[in-house]
Amino acid sequence: MKDIINFKNEWASQLINSSHIGALVVDKELRILYVNTHLCEMLGRDEAEILESNASIFYLDKEIISSILNAKPLDVEHQFRKKDGTLFWLNISGELIANEEKVLFSIMDITEQKIAQGKLEENNYNFEQYLDAIDKIDIGIFVVDEDYRVRYMNNTMVKWFGDQTNTICYSSVAGLSEPCSYCKLSEVIQENKKAIYEPSTPDGQSFEIVATSIKNSDGTTSKMEVIRNISAKKAVENSLIEQKDEFNYLAHHDTLTGLPNKLLFNDRLHQGMKKVKLTHSILALVFIDLDRFKEINDSLGHDTGDKVLIEVTSRLNTILKEQDTVARFGGDEFAIILEDLSLPEDAAVVARDILKLLAKPFSIDGNTLYISSSIGVSLYPNDGDNEADLLKFADSAMYKAKDEGRNNFQFYTPEMTVLALQKVLMEVSLRQAIENREFVVYFQPQVDGRDNKLVGMEALVRWKHPAMGLIPPAQFIPLAESTGLIVEIDRFVMKESMKQFSQWYKEGYNPGTLAMNLTVKQLHSENFLEILKNLIEITGTECKNIELEVTEGEIMKNPEVAIRVLKGISELGIELAIDDFGTGYSSLAYLKRLPINKLKIDQSFVRELPEDEEDVAIAQAVIALGKSLNLNVIAEGVETEAQRDFLVAQGCNHIQGYYYSRPVPADEMREILINGFPN
Repeated sequence: MKDIINFKNEWASQLINSSHIGALVVDKELRILYVNTHLCEMLGRDEAEILESNASIFYLDKEIISSILNAKPLDVEHQFRKKDGTLFWLNISGELIANEEKVLFSIMDITEQKIAQGKLEENNYNFEQYLDAIDKIDIGIFVVDEDYRVRYMNNTMVKWFGDQTNTICYSSVAGLSEPCSYCKLSEVIQENKKAIYEPSTPDGQSFEIVATSIKNSDGTTSKMEVIRNISAKKAVENSLIEQKDEFNYLAHHDTLTGLPNKLLFNDRLHQGMKKVKLTHSILALVFIDLDRFKEINDSLGHDTGDKVLIEVTSRLNTILKEQDTVARFGGDEFAIILEDLSLPEDAAVVARDILKLLAKPFSIDGNTLYISSSIGVSLYPNDGDNEADLLKFADSAMYKAKDEGRNNFQFYTPEMTVLALQKVLMEVSLRQAIENREFVVYFQPQVDGRDNKLVGMEALVRWKHPAMGLIPPAQFIPLAESTGLIVEIDRFVMKESMKQFSQWYKEGYNPGTLAMNLTVKQLHSENFLEILKNLIEITGTECKNIELEVTEGEIMKNPEVAIRVLKGISELGIELAIDDFGTGYSSLAYLKRLPINKLKIDQSFVRELPEDEEDVAIAQAVIALGKSLNLNVIAEGVETEAQRDFLVAQGCNHIQGYYYSRPVPADEMREILINGFPN
């Protein structure tokens, strides 16, 4: 069977195949897309044979299909020949069910009805001669005379409605005041038409009625109804209609949150923009990206991430007006249409409310989680005149919000489009740079401030672009982190720097300890320890000469995972340092559990030493904390002699910064290894 019509519910498929109604689905090109078991049996052909045929075998053509697609149902009768040559009659009714390019045909075998009716016509409707045959067919026969007295009901009719022979079939059409139990039947009799009769009974039966006038042998006239029970047919059709509604819902809504998806959102955006032209109001498109959501998803699992998204949906729904629309675009991206705004500032009020709402802690499965959001806002008609531009502009504004430190909102400006384009081009160049090996490793010395002797160095990546020259890390590291390319770059730096470091030791130099940065993506990688062991083996670097630096913030994103991985690294004999210490939000409880050897004072606390009192207090506190935990302390960003002298006096002997040297390529680092630093 061709899997074009997706009968999602198993019960529905069973119902269709087990019913006594033939089901056929045809597209506008007359291709047969689906045929049920009963229709195959009726035709005496197997499923594959019918599917390979064309709908013309059922006397259908493109004009008929087109008519049905234009909401004109079909109901016809045709005589067919089975594969064995037997002739039989089918009733074919078709209507639009699945979507605007597919038609469902319900097909019933009416051979017995046609035979019975034919025999009656041949014998001037002499019922007595054929009563036995008529009583046995599964079709109701109901006849009334000119006085509306029930003259005849066959056994099938009696089974369905009870024996009413010789009773009067009252009808307002007949000029009688009281309706009877057959009022619907009598109306059809009077008007000689086809109709559907659905009596209000608990079993929910449905009947199709066809009325005709007949002449009796005595010259009088009677009315005859031929009644078929089409309950199974209606059940099939209702099942497919329900599925159509369900498919339509799924096509326009996010399955997790129940929110409109991008398809429905675009339609509502289009309608909202049309409304603005009539009301002369302002429409705002608000694009929301959850900060740090991926870390929750990666560390705590997708189930937890899904619960966060559901809670975000619930919170957003509490602050929106009835005419506003919130949609999920996938992942951790949401979009909102704010309608009927008077001023752009009205959108700013909503954006601020969203920031506050999403900054509140999330309690998920016993975990207290914190996320924030970056929001971009574009306005119609101020910023653009079509849906695509408004979405693009809001997205650009959202990235600007991320660049500004996250947990804030930005309105769109034309300059953002230029920045967005630059970002796209930068990402393309970044991927090419990895393939073309355009990255190089620089080394910045780490020095004992007491005697100016080299104690180690930090490996830092630089991008030597063939056209733009040396690109500083601040311009590409954030992009590399957001795209996931940072993993490949980090591993390149680790391999090249370890290879160079091992070579220097072989040449008889003493470069001390090699410090390398460890990003959160590396830290949470399942196979990172195996990769690290492999790098150590192929480069010949000794573990005691390696130090990995991880930032405080990255550790605290998922401290339990970090502790487990860092312990595995420490067990190899590799030292660990917390980089940018003081800028994150670590607790002493976790700090005590971490297998770290060194704290690195962030350069933001060194820049104003020794003049700034707050920086002095912070530096002293970090140094004192390090001593109390038996940790070494190193200060980065040292640029002046006064800074160096203050730090050494406080007990921070290891210094890194421009005071001694900028990061330099390997050949310049070799000169430092040979000649040392001046006293």
